[in-house]
Amino acid sequence: MASNLPAREGAENQEPPSAGAWGEWNPTEDSVRPIRGKHRVAKGGGGLARSSTVLGVGIIAAVGAGGIATAQDRPQVPISMPSLPGLSDDDSDKDARRADAQSAKAAAAAQDQADAGEILRTRILQQAESQHEAADVQTRIQAEQAAREAAAAEAKAKREEAEKAAEEARLAAEKQAKEAAEVAEAKAEQERVAKQAGNYSLPTSSYTITSYYGAAGSMWSSGHHTGLDFAAPTGTPVKAVGAGKITSAGWSGAYGYRIVLQLEDGTEVWYCHLSSMSVTSGQVGAGDTIGRVGATGNVTGPHLHLEVRKGGSTVDPLSWLRSKGLTP
Repeated sequence: MASNLPAREGAENQEPPSAGAWGEWNPTEDSVRPIRGKHRVAKGGGGLARSSTVLGVGIIAAVGAGGIATAQDRPQVPISMPSLPGLSDDDSDKDARRADAQSAKAAAAAQDQADAGEILRTRILQQAESQHEAADVQTRIQAEQAAREAAAAEAKAKREEAEKAAEEARLAAEKQAKEAAEVAEAKAEQERVAKQAGNYSLPTSSYTITSYYGAAGSMWSSGHHTGLDFAAPTGTPVKAVGAGKITSAGWSGAYGYRIVLQLEDGTEVWYCHLSSMSVTSGQVGAGDTIGRVGATGNVTGPHLHLEVRKGGSTVDPLSWLRSKGLTP
């Protein structure tokens, strides 16, 4: 920085300049002489050089709180900064900037590390929370599944119990209906037998059945017995088994004396081996005596040979009598 003072020799013998010549004393501009040597003022960002800053601070401290002195009050004080061997202002600035850069870099690295740690911690917490939520969801799903299975099992058990109860009720109803039907059928049969018993009669009394229908033997021309034999003493009354008309009465070869009674439904009843015939024609009622037991024809002893014919063919007299409510 150039000084505004006029160059003069022998300055130590000159008088101090007047106030009009000096003006106000500006320590940062008028009193600072160029510093010789290796030190240079480094300008940066519009600020003062390091040496100028030190000079200004020192002068302000000397002036004090009373204000800035003028050149008329204070003489010029030359100030110089000591020179450090091997070190310049540029080098110091570079070192400072380098240190600042390293510090900033270290701080940035530390911040990055802190940020990375925070990110990792956040991710761990998020992962833990997510796993916890997943475990809660899985637990809830399992609980719901168990509840559904329990409800389904309970519903199945109730359904099976209801089906079993319905089946038992059905079987009980069927059994009851069957028993009722059997009772009704038995009652109807009893009524039918009683009614038929009143309309039909056994052909004789005091008898013993000695030969059944279908029995085989050489004594019968057909090779088997065609009727039912009631052995009884000669002269035992023979009765009409039902109401009907006598269509035939007389001798009939191997049958001896025979009476043929035709019932109202067309069934023919043959009375054979009779010793006598009381009625030989006309209508008769059930239980009327129509003849007597004998031993005429092809016989071995006195008995009544009873045949029952339907449509010209013989049927079992025992079954037929039972169907009419009679028990021989």
